[in-house]
Amino acid sequence: MSAVPGTVYLVGAGPGDPRLLTVRAVELIASVDVIVYDRLIPETVLENARPDAILEYVGKRPEEHTLDQERINELLVEQAQAGRSVVRLKGGDPCVFGRGGEEALALAEAQITFEIVPGITAGVAAPAYAGIPVTHRKVASAVTFVTGHEDERKTSSAIDWSALANTPGTLVLYMGVDNLDKIAKSLIEAGKDPKTAAAIIERGTMPSQKTVTAPLEEIAGAARAQGIEPPAATIIGPVAALREQLAWIEKLPLHGVKVAITRARAQASGLAAKLLDLGADVVQLPAIRIESLADTKEVGETIDRIAEYSLVCLTSPNGAELLFAALRNAGKDARSLSNNTVAAIGPGTSEALLKGGVVADVVPQKAVAEALADELEKLELSGKKVLLARAAEARDLLPKRLKGMGAGVDEVALYKTTAEPITETQLNGLAGADYLTFTSSSTVKSLLAAIGSTDRLPKSLRVVTIGPVTSKTAKELGFGVDVEAKQHDIDGLLDALIADV
Repeated sequence: MSAVPGTVYLVGAGPGDPRLLTVRAVELIASVDVIVYDRLIPETVLENARPDAILEYVGKRPEEHTLDQERINELLVEQAQAGRSVVRLKGGDPCVFGRGGEEALALAEAQITFEIVPGITAGVAAPAYAGIPVTHRKVASAVTFVTGHEDERKTSSAIDWSALANTPGTLVLYMGVDNLDKIAKSLIEAGKDPKTAAAIIERGTMPSQKTVTAPLEEIAGAARAQGIEPPAATIIGPVAALREQLAWIEKLPLHGVKVAITRARAQASGLAAKLLDLGADVVQLPAIRIESLADTKEVGETIDRIAEYSLVCLTSPNGAELLFAALRNAGKDARSLSNNTVAAIGPGTSEALLKGGVVADVVPQKAVAEALADELEKLELSGKKVLLARAAEARDLLPKRLKGMGAGVDEVALYKTTAEPITETQLNGLAGADYLTFTSSSTVKSLLAAIGSTDRLPKSLRVVTIGPVTSKTAKELGFGVDVEAKQHDIDGLLDALIADV
């Protein structure tokens, strides 16, 4: 056992949308030795942990607790006494119906150093995503937060329903789905107007968020009729009526649409973020992994003589990013390309070059090798040296066309793609999905290799491809192609999705 106890951080993970994590929460999740986490923590949040971090699941469901609270308290103390830094990761805010106070007391009694990191609580965030401000100067100058699920060991309720019924402003109930009939009845019997506006919000801030509104006397029945299940927050008060004017998330173009991404995990985050911004429910199904070759001897030698080339061609954003990595490995930067003509296969690659400080000289309107070759034919390349920096398994069309123009062509592989295994859990995540996206031929091939047959995919899935080359591969391998992007980059893919919804 270490002589110096570690620190325990009681961290709020927010209401569900991982983008609502605080900066402090992200810093701690990425740095500590141990993460003790609850049931409603998104997987994407835990992906930020160190590879060697210990992940301890202590989630609770009604009537099903992985560990009781006393044992969780003991676990935090034990890990800290072993000299480890610990994040206790809790949904919402740790001190708003999160038992953070109980855990802090246990740590204080054990003389363990701790820090409380607040999170956005669901009682504020879920209504905001549903278009319901919990306060409003004209109709609600106060807000009251109440648990709808008290400790079952209590012999009597600690909630004064009469006081709540007569408190002006907004009433926010946590965890009250199963008791909603009783709660509404108690409030009405205590004097609350049965016609008071009310709303219940399931899975607040998540793409699958569902909101039901009704007068207080009808809200429990309306929630049952719409199949509302925990986790959910209930809002009671005049502000609930503002949803009709202020609902915004439902107006996003891909709200309620479930989209599967097959890109490599490292790349998928950018596409996933854009899809989430558009309201989509995103399923990550990474079919490939990008393996950098930027530090190989062959790439290093190519970088050393890069000034010899009249033209440098990049055929993917990955290639552009790894070219800069290779330059950095050699102690160089974008200035090494100052005397080269630089060609990019399309807008995505051009953007990646720009981020590295290089403005592409040649960018075809269509992001396919044929279009790039057509543009390069406008240059005088006879007798010139050309470098193709791209993937190890790229098509041979471009080098053939360049050689036909009289150019001397060298190729260097900056990366290779390898297939990722697809688990049954990941495949099950496709249930109810509307779209399956392919951003390259390699994603098509690797997904099929991982699952064995297209029959394992839901029949309802509509396949969306980034362009004609990917579409051709998909069709050859038995995938029906329903939508093809007109602009062959990520923004074009998103435009195609929106147009098809």
